[in-house]
Amino acid sequence: MFGFAGLETYAMQVCYLIGALLSAGAGLWIARFGDRERPDRGAVLVATAMMVVWCVLSVSFERGEPAIELAATGRNLALIAVIFRLFAADGRDASLKPTRPVILSLVLVQLMQPVLLFVYAQAGVFPQVAQIIFEVGTVLNMLVAIGALVLLHNLYAGAAASSRKIIRWSWIGLAGIFAYDLNFFTVAYLGGEFSTVLVALRGLIAGLFAGLLALGASSANAGLQFRPSRAVTFQTLSLLLIGSYLLVMVLVTRSLALLGGDIARASQLVFVVLAGACAILWLPSERLRGWLRVTAIKHLFQHRYDYREEWLRFTRTIGRRSNANSTFHERAVKAIADITDSPAGLLLVPNEEAQLELTARWNWATIEVPAAAGDYALSGLLEQHNHILDLDEARAAIDHHGELEHVPEWLCEAEDAWAVVPLIHFDRLVGTIVLARPRIERGLDWEDFDLLRVVGRQLASYLAEQAGQQALMDASRFDEFNRRMAFVMHDIKNLASQISLLSGNAEKHADNPDFRKDMLVTLRNSSDKLNALLARLSRYGSGQKQDVREVDLSRLAGDIADRFKAAHPVSLMRADPVKVLADIESLEQALIHLVQNAVDASNPGDQVFLSVTSDGLSGQIDVIDSGEGMSPEFVRSSLFKPFVSSKQGGFGIGAFEAREMIKAMGGRVNVESREDVGTRFSVTLPVPEAAKLLEKHTQQTSEQTEKEVA
Repeated sequence: MFGFAGLETYAMQVCYLIGALLSAGAGLWIARFGDRERPDRGAVLVATAMMVVWCVLSVSFERGEPAIELAATGRNLALIAVIFRLFAADGRDASLKPTRPVILSLVLVQLMQPVLLFVYAQAGVFPQVAQIIFEVGTVLNMLVAIGALVLLHNLYAGAAASSRKIIRWSWIGLAGIFAYDLNFFTVAYLGGEFSTVLVALRGLIAGLFAGLLALGASSANAGLQFRPSRAVTFQTLSLLLIGSYLLVMVLVTRSLALLGGDIARASQLVFVVLAGACAILWLPSERLRGWLRVTAIKHLFQHRYDYREEWLRFTRTIGRRSNANSTFHERAVKAIADITDSPAGLLLVPNEEAQLELTARWNWATIEVPAAAGDYALSGLLEQHNHILDLDEARAAIDHHGELEHVPEWLCEAEDAWAVVPLIHFDRLVGTIVLARPRIERGLDWEDFDLLRVVGRQLASYLAEQAGQQALMDASRFDEFNRRMAFVMHDIKNLASQISLLSGNAEKHADNPDFRKDMLVTLRNSSDKLNALLARLSRYGSGQKQDVREVDLSRLAGDIADRFKAAHPVSLMRADPVKVLADIESLEQALIHLVQNAVDASNPGDQVFLSVTSDGLSGQIDVIDSGEGMSPEFVRSSLFKPFVSSKQGGFGIGAFEAREMIKAMGGRVNVESREDVGTRFSVTLPVPEAAKLLEKHTQQTSEQTEKEVA
């Protein structure tokens, strides 16, 4: 009868003997029936032969002999070669490039085993040294198993659907061998010794999975292509980084243990605390993840971008709100910023004078953007050349299309501003995106330019479509407004006729002279007011010219300030003498509306200031308040939008009407506002001399054009 130890030895020998027979049978099957054109054929034959040698040596020698460990090392190297040849099955060197660094690392780690055997032979008599060699050896074997499993995952995930059927059995066989080894060495490391049962089963498991290698070797030859995703590559690098970190921790702590005594324990404690703090600070950081991603893309892929993934992400960002408060313009900025990993961005849209104005900002509350963010020359240059402006090149005085003199100073001074992407729709600039600098420093290259131009055109079409839809909605509302005004005008006209008739009858039939006099004055004033209102309403949509003449702007501003003083403090802080060309009634009505808005936005008792200035060519009146202020999005989308009113029953055309009145007189209205700071409305009108020069120039140009046509 065998003792317990003898039974264990006998069972182990039987398992390894069965493993040797299965491996030998697998090798013979591959040699006879396997596909001779498969690129992994030679490596698989060598691997099965090494399995046979390893199993035979395990039966012949006692456990732990150097010959067995060297045979195990040769077996693993042959299996790694099989994995490498499977990656090369498509016949193109490009598919081998991403795997070579990992393959080389695994080979080097595996070759550390003979070194450990040599050290053990020299100093294995010391228990502490033997324990360290045991732990380091198990960790190295764990790393080899993990690396091989990661490669196998990428192999199967990156293969086409038709190719997966060909490599399926080989992949399962290799994965089974290394998965068992990973568990085998993990249990040994945690338990401090090898499990007898797991040691015995190791040979049998290897033989069974060698049979799967033989089954996979008989499939028809087909091209395999390695196409790992960016996410898989990033996870692979992260896993290798974490594994290396743990290995360094194990080696350092075990090395410190050699010091002995309290010094060793204190040193180990300090090192563990510092290593843990570094892991907490660096592993979750966005900068580290960004560095890993950039490194993987730079060294393992032919192209920087996964275009399919970028396009899917772009459409998801545009079509779906990330939160209830995000606007379309903010999502547009985010959609382009995500492509370059930019943490923030701005959307600048040209106004009626082709000046760029801030419309939306995403995650960039700190940057100061002036009211005129860019002049018309910059807009024209971006529109003409569809040039993506690299602000680092602009700061280095590198000029491509003459854009250097037109780059705004605020962009050059903002060190975190990185690039300006034009949005072109049918050769027309509909906006620009200013991107913040990515967390990982890098320069723009041709692939960035190509992708940003394509995405910019797509985004420009979305912006143009939204603007077109908004214009259609406004036109529809204008039609409704005109229909309503037709009824109002008809009723007012009838009322004015009735009052005029009553006034005429009163002159003839009233007996009381005093009553008659008061009634006539009242009725005539009412009739005049109604007729004036009728005339004003008749101007909507008729294109009737206003009564434009010289107006003393300072005097008009003083009258308006006096009118509001009783209800709210309104003061004229500067009154330069200037006369402008305007219709006084329309200008007064527009200014009253702007001042009333400033009063409504201010707290009781807060001053509203009026200021009149002149630059020689035009006169300007500013209405300044220190109220709640407005966001750029509100100024752009809602302030001058007709038929949107916060008042119950209001038409919502006051601000729109004021701006249209000023424009009809040849002027313009500019707005500068900051939330929680205040607002400045600036009304600019031409002086008579400038208007005459402009009219003369226009007439000469027209005459010259007529002569050229003739």
